[in-house]
Amino acid sequence: MLVRNWMQPNPITVPGSMLVSEAKRIISENNLHALPVVERDRLRGLVTRANLLRMGGFVLRTQDPDEFSYFVTRVRVRDIMVRNPATVQATDSMDHCLRLGQELGVAQFPVLDGETLIGVISANEIFQIAAHCLGAWEHRSGITIGPLRLGPGVAGRIARIAECAGAVVQALYPVSERHDGPHTDDEERKLILRFHGGTVAHVVDALEAAGYPVLEWVERGRGPTEAEHCSQLHLAA
Repeated sequence: MLVRNWMQPNPITVPGSMLVSEAKRIISENNLHALPVVERDRLRGLVTRANLLRMGGFVLRTQDPDEFSYFVTRVRVRDIMVRNPATVQATDSMDHCLRLGQELGVAQFPVLDGETLIGVISANEIFQIAAHCLGAWEHRSGITIGPLRLGPGVAGRIARIAECAGAVVQALYPVSERHDGPHTDDEERKLILRFHGGTVAHVVDALEAAGYPVLEWVERGRGPTEAEHCSQLHLAA
């Protein structure tokens, strides 16, 4: 997955000379997390919602009319922006974007094509990708298996067992319990199985009978009359 296919294209930009109070209005009205600062067609900085909230909170706490007047009429975007912000290229992978954000503690990146700003990508887009992978919008059922070693053919066998039990498999993806450093091939991982159709209890029984331990499972409701019961979590004994 490449950044260019998931970013917010054609972002709203502001000049460094803009009043911070105006930038705050633009961010609020457009529900944005950050505004790239562009001058002479070059990215110069980034002003974030967090920057503005911190500054606005400070002014409100002081309860000083002079401070408030200065904030509204004098402070410019260039005075508070993040200069030379970390960026990603449109051709970078989402994996790279996610790792870089974690390493730098950054929640949004301007996206460049060479030196030209063409978009913004934030934690919001990454959340959307995760939600799609988890089937949050599709009401899939799901089973978490493991931890186990995913040697050759293991994922395929699990998919076949689930489908023989009536499931229509939509996704299978491993989740490591480690969050630092590269992962090894013999590392034990949890495996998340997402599917439509079938009865979850039957799929769980089939997997456990084949020796695959089930940690938890979620069954989605089938109609609007079941809305209040549409997501029930069952922990294995």
